[in-house]
Amino acid sequence: MMDQDDSAGADPQQTIRDLEQQAAKDKEALDKLLVAYQAQEADIGEMKAQVETLNRELIDKETEKEGINNLLSNLRRQKDEMEVELAKANTKIPFLESKLDKTEEMLEREKARLGQVLTVAEEIDESNQAAQSELAARDDWYVQHMQLFEDLSDAIQTRHE
Repeated sequence: MMDQDDSAGADPQQTIRDLEQQAAKDKEALDKLLVAYQAQEADIGEMKAQVETLNRELIDKETEKEGINNLLSNLRRQKDEMEVELAKANTKIPFLESKLDKTEEMLEREKARLGQVLTVAEEIDESNQAAQSELAARDDWYVQHMQLFEDLSDAIQTRHE
């Protein structure tokens, strides 16, 4: 602005015009500042909305991360349990293999014994069939000669009487 010494000697109309021009420039600058301020407020509003959205997404991602971490923890626990089971199974295998070998040996012995039992059973069956044939032959002979025995019995009784 102008100094007061200058304004004392200058024309008051000129001073008013200068002041009006300065006021117009200042108003224009203030209008520009207001527009810039309003634009900044709009940008801040958009940014706040974006921050809110990002915060919600962050919360969702944190929740998802916790779920994935829980799942991962469960999977690790299951893996550890499976490794323990595998170790137990691996220690059982030699024991079971030796037991299998012993069982196979017993099976072979029992097969041999069963073979012997079947052989003896067949021999007994053959002997039984032969004995039944002999018994049937004896019964047939007895039936064929029964009348003779009855006659002989009657004759002996008659003789003793």
